[in-house]
Amino acid sequence: MCAQSCRMDTLLASLASFFAGFVDSIVGGGGLILLPSLFAIFPGAPPASLLGVNKGTSVWGTAFATWQYASRVQLRWPALACGAALALMGSWLGAWTVTMVSPDLLKRLLPGVLLAVFVYTLVRKDFGRAHAPKLHGRHEMLALAALGGGIGFYDGFFGPGTGSFFVFALVRWLGYDFMHASASAKLLNTASNLAALTLFAWKGHVWWSLVAVMAVANVLGSLLGSRLAIRHGSGFVRIFFMVVVGALLIKTTSSAYF
Repeated sequence: MCAQSCRMDTLLASLASFFAGFVDSIVGGGGLILLPSLFAIFPGAPPASLLGVNKGTSVWGTAFATWQYASRVQLRWPALACGAALALMGSWLGAWTVTMVSPDLLKRLLPGVLLAVFVYTLVRKDFGRAHAPKLHGRHEMLALAALGGGIGFYDGFFGPGTGSFFVFALVRWLGYDFMHASASAKLLNTASNLAALTLFAWKGHVWWSLVAVMAVANVLGSLLGSRLAIRHGSGFVRIFFMVVVGALLIKTTSSAYF
């Protein structure tokens, strides 16, 4: 009976991982699906272990999505490499900071930030439809380093919506369209996930046997989602972005105030 129950839990977790990988590969926000699912499937598990499983699973999906996009979308590698390095360091610093400072204030502020992102994207009908990078060379590198470090810190400190924040920032401040922003965000998010995973693994909070199964499902979902995004373009990614940010807004408001 126990073995049957464990198999069912693994199956449910893998299904959640597949859908999370699908959503995350298009516009971020896969944690909105995967993390609540893990807490529901394993209610008695230590939260740190479930956070470790989440990061150990999602890092594979974001890495494979980066590879998929890179074969079809021209990425600005030198600047992105700098941003990814700072995202990794920022995520480490954020994870360390959360051990000393409560994220309760940020938890209450987050719905307001998401509402502003949602309304801005909704009102600006042309937002993210044309790819016209505003910065080049060293200036783009510095801007991506700042975004990588800042949002990477947020990912390590709190986390919900990290991929979507990367996408919005790349469109709003660097002039990317949604397709190029989503592709670039995957690399940055992979780095921030990897930093958090390393920390959780060091503390012994990763169930590697479960991660191995869920990672396969996450990669399959990621491959499907990224191929759909590449096929249908920025307009499709923009719609998906609105849906994910709206869902994040509802979820974070409920968690913070109800």
